[in-house]
Amino acid sequence: MEIAIGCDHAGVEVKWEISAMLKESGITVYDCGTNTLAAVDYPDIAEQVAAEVLSRDILGILVCGTGIGISIAANKIPGIRAAVCTDIFTAEMCRKHNDANIIAVGARVSDINNIKEIVSTFIKTDFEGGRHQIRVEKIKALENKFRKRCC
Repeated sequence: MEIAIGCDHAGVEVKWEISAMLKESGITVYDCGTNTLAAVDYPDIAEQVAAEVLSRDILGILVCGTGIGISIAANKIPGIRAAVCTDIFTAEMCRKHNDANIIAVGARVSDINNIKEIVSTFIKTDFEGGRHQIRVEKIKALENKFRKRCC
């Protein structure tokens, strides 16, 4: 398994811990930055992780203070379905029902043990398909409709 991961300055320490956990499990980790506490702009990191997710057809993990801003940025990229998750239930459901390909977590709103459980649940859960596939296809159709309308 391969995973892309990235964070802004608020999430760097959490990203390091998640990366170590993933590597210990034998997962290849593509680190898209940042690796310093110096301020960075989270849209830049979201773009890098999304590019890896789309080009490699893998899952991604984003970390910022709340998970909100970085997920909004990622969701602007066609083909990305990023979900902010604060517990294992939302991590499971975003994969099962929405086929989310990126999870976003907040370093300032969850403790590291909770975040590790959230990430583990996300990467171990498969998309159910079925009736949920129809909804994901409608999401893709919305992307295409508005891409044609505005661009």
